[in-house]
Amino acid sequence: MSAAGSNHCAQSEMTCAYAVRALAGSEAAAAEAHIATCPHCRRELESLRRLADRFVSWPADVLRPAASLQARLALRIAEDTGEPPLPPPARRWSEPDWEQVSPGIECKLLATDAERERVSMLVRLAPGASYPAHSHAGVEELHLLDGELWIDERKLVPGDYNYGAPGDSDERVWSETGCTCVLVTSTRDTLR
Repeated sequence: MSAAGSNHCAQSEMTCAYAVRALAGSEAAAAEAHIATCPHCRRELESLRRLADRFVSWPADVLRPAASLQARLALRIAEDTGEPPLPPPARRWSEPDWEQVSPGIECKLLATDAERERVSMLVRLAPGASYPAHSHAGVEELHLLDGELWIDERKLVPGDYNYGAPGDSDERVWSETGCTCVLVTSTRDTLR
């Protein structure tokens, strides 16, 4: 065997798939058994794991290849297999529904960060609606999009921003005209 051949293992492709957790359970077990006995694949796995672990925190849309690349890959696979190319699946965005959370108050959940116990949402108050008194477990950020909103003695108009510090309380939140706002807050806020 040549010197170059001694640094390569026929199972290195399987090691790559294992590193990015792309193997089924039985395949993963076989890969683990092989890696345990192959110094080349152990080094390969160590090198790939550091890289793969960096991708874990990336949002999925960053890792998704562009449609043009997916189309080129589909054509290349079709050439190799003799099958017709499969177009990339159409990405469909599904807008979340408004959910009534109490009389006169609707929310549309935009994102949840369970690790940081944060939530972002659109909130809509009907004319005359009030939000219960509450205490902020974390930072609360509110940006008013339309209508008017009162927070205690402060009147907000479209474009206004309100910052609520952790531990602060809002005794009265209400809208005479109705309003819509973007709200980013803690999932641990307490109603009183």
